[in-house]
Amino acid sequence: MASNIHSSADARSLAKKRLPWMVFDYIDGAAGQETGAVRNRAAFDAIELTPRILRDVSQRSLATRVFGQETNAPFGISPMGMCNLSAPGADLMLARLAARERVPLGVSTVASTAMEPLIETAEGHAWFQLYFSGDGAGTFKLVERAKTAGYQTIVLTVDVPEVGRRPRELRHGFTMPFRIGPKQFFDFAMHPRWSLTTLFKGRPEMANFQMPGYEFDRTESRAKANWDTLKTLRDIWPGNLVVKGVLDAEDAIHLRSCGVDAIQVSSHGARQLESATRPINALSTIRDTLGDEFPLFYDTGLRSGEDVSKAFLRGANFTFLGRILQFAIAAEGEEGLHALWNVLCQETDSTLAQLGLTSVADLTVASQ
Repeated sequence: MASNIHSSADARSLAKKRLPWMVFDYIDGAAGQETGAVRNRAAFDAIELTPRILRDVSQRSLATRVFGQETNAPFGISPMGMCNLSAPGADLMLARLAARERVPLGVSTVASTAMEPLIETAEGHAWFQLYFSGDGAGTFKLVERAKTAGYQTIVLTVDVPEVGRRPRELRHGFTMPFRIGPKQFFDFAMHPRWSLTTLFKGRPEMANFQMPGYEFDRTESRAKANWDTLKTLRDIWPGNLVVKGVLDAEDAIHLRSCGVDAIQVSSHGARQLESATRPINALSTIRDTLGDEFPLFYDTGLRSGEDVSKAFLRGANFTFLGRILQFAIAAEGEEGLHALWNVLCQETDSTLAQLGLTSVADLTVASQ
């Protein structure tokens, strides 16, 4: 069957029809009145690209490298909580895609599939994303578990000292696990395909916490994390350490001095602080501050191959895609995921050609 997905907007539109309102708004929502998401989109739209002509761009490649590993595409998969809400088995669909494309799969602390089968399915192309919570005892248990499972990269997310207020999500009474009241029951009844499939496959759970002695509360404060927490993590983690959720250049300088291996510029998809600095603008500032050599990754607001190219031109060494991949899965399952991925690759490839460039590395050079 030919896919109906020709852009990320198509995937979102189809997902909105097929998902329960509560689930769609959980995936799609942003903080406050969602003006942050609007400003992020406007910042990308304001970046103009200048086409160059009569250059031989007949041979082009999207391959790049991240932590010494070659990838087929210049974007990976952001860590996202409870992906199986978009469709049963979504986590594994993403893992299979990561294996095929040799790109990093971000495995969330609150993933709906455990970290061990995900890194196995991804054939090693998986990074574990870590939230510090409570007093940290459970957090460091997860670090040891990730080490045992064979993860070589941990991504510490630092921009969630408290879970952001997302009114769309709150209006539906979204909680994990679900609490089913009359409003939720009606919502599910209006979306029978999703509801019956989910009922048959089993309710999604936070799979990484199904271990003795550790209960996870999504709303638990993460505010105790500090620079000493980072030092402790750096001391016990022998692999690559990425810090995600950075928007301030002074923080970036301090992180580099603490020995982190890369920084991921992000505003958590505009889900935390409505008035946060636009990440694509912060990326330029942080790149200028740190110089050309330090690895910078980027997520937030990427909706097309042109957006990916703009992030590289603003100083990113690699990018990560998030909710649009969940929308593709909700829309058309694994076929939809592959369709959107191919669209994004085609868009990026076409952008290179229009700019007179033949590789992602050329975008990086052009940013300097």
